[in-house]
Amino acid sequence: MHIAPLSPHDPVELGGYELLGRIGHGGMGQVYLGESPGGEPAAVKVIKPSVVDSETRQRFAQEVEILKTIWGARIAALLDADAEADPPWLATEYIEGLDLSRHVARHGPLPSLLAASLGATLAEALATVHKQGLLHRDLKPANVLLGPNGPKIIDFGLAVFAESSVSLTAPNTVVGTPSCMAPEQARGDRPLTPAVDVYALGAVMLFAASGHLPYQAANIHVLFHQVTDPDTAPDLSAVPEELVPLLTAMLAHRAEDRPALSHVVQQCRAVIETQGFKVAQARRRLTTHTAAPSHVPDGLLPTVAAPSASTVPTDPAVAETKIWPTTGTTMVVSPATLEPATPEPTPTLVDRPAPRSRTAAAEPSPGPTSPAPATSTGDGSPSPPAAGSPRSRSVQRLHSAQARITAQRLREAYAAQAAF
Repeated sequence: MHIAPLSPHDPVELGGYELLGRIGHGGMGQVYLGESPGGEPAAVKVIKPSVVDSETRQRFAQEVEILKTIWGARIAALLDADAEADPPWLATEYIEGLDLSRHVARHGPLPSLLAASLGATLAEALATVHKQGLLHRDLKPANVLLGPNGPKIIDFGLAVFAESSVSLTAPNTVVGTPSCMAPEQARGDRPLTPAVDVYALGAVMLFAASGHLPYQAANIHVLFHQVTDPDTAPDLSAVPEELVPLLTAMLAHRAEDRPALSHVVQQCRAVIETQGFKVAQARRRLTTHTAAPSHVPDGLLPTVAAPSASTVPTDPAVAETKIWPTTGTTMVVSPATLEPATPEPTPTLVDRPAPRSRTAAAEPSPGPTSPAPATSTGDGSPSPPAAGSPRSRSVQRLHSAQARITAQRLREAYAAQAAF
C-alpha cells in the first residue's frame, strides 16, 4: 500500500487536525491524511525538522500567503496553516483521485476530446491565478489531480507574484521540473511572465494526449540543453492531428510566440465542438473517464462507540496516495497525489459521438455505465477494527466514514507487516 501507518516519531495531531496516516513525502517534508474535529479530511503538509531553517520557513510562509490569495473551483483550497509553528504546517483540501501522471501510466493517453476538455479546464483555472497576479511555475502532470468533480491544480510551493523580481532562490539557481519548464525559466531569466504557465500547460496537454513529455533525457544536463536550445523542437509524436497546431504554439521557444490562455480555451473548444460535443458535455465525459470510484463493503467500517444505536452510512473508500519527487534540481513537496487502493478498469471513450437522428436529445451518447453500488457482507453489520493498532486510544472519536476506512486499512497493513 502507498498509504502508510504513522511511525512512532510522527505527530498524532497538528493544529487541531488528527493525523491518520502518511500519504506522501518529499525531500523537504511529509504529507499526512488528517481530519478536522468536524470530520473534514485534509492533506496536512509538514516541513521536516531537519530542514527547517530561516530560508525554508520563509519559503513556506510565502507558500501559505500565496494559497491564501488564490481562489477558484479548480484550485485545491487552503484550509488552515501555521508557518510559525514548530514544525511549520499547512492543511489543504483533500482530493480523492489519481494525478494525471499516474492515470496516463495506468490507463494510457486521453482521447483528443478529453485532452481538449482538460486543456480548456486548466487554462481557465490558470487564467484565474494570473488575474490574481500570480504564476504557478511548476505545473506538471503530477500537479493535476483528477478528482470526482473534475481536475484540480495543486502545489503552489514555487508560485510567485508575476510583477515581482524578488526570488528566494540563490542567483543562477533554477527551481522546478525541467521536463515541463519553459526555456526562459530553464535559463533563469527574471522576471517571468504568464507565458511560462502556458508552456507548462502545453507540456501537460501533450502528456495527456500522447503519454510523453516534450523533451526526455536520462541526463539532467542533456535535458536542460534540449529545453533551452531553439533548434531542438519538442517531440509531438503520437499527438492527435487536431491538437498539433495548438500544442506547437503553446510550446513555442519564444515566450512572445505563445498564445494567451483565452486563445487556448477557444482552440480547445473548437476541437471539442468539431467532434459534435458541447464543452460541458466533454467536461462530464472527462470526469467520468478519469474518476476512480472505490467500492467498500460495509464490513470494512469499524464499530464506533456512540450514544445512539444508529449506524453511520457507508461512504466510498479513501484512495491510497503517494507523492512523487520532482525531477528538477530542487525537491518540492506537493499536497497528496492520489492512487486508488484497488485498480479499477477505466471505461473506454471514443472521440466521436454515436450517430443521432434529427429528433435526438441535445446531448450525445451517454457516458460509461455507472458502477454498481457497494454491498454489505454477512448480515450487514460492520466488523470490529483489527486488534493491535499502534494508535488505539482509550477514548474513541466519531470519525467520518472516509477516515474510518482509512484507519482500518492502516491497522490491517500494520498487522500484516508486524513480526509478532
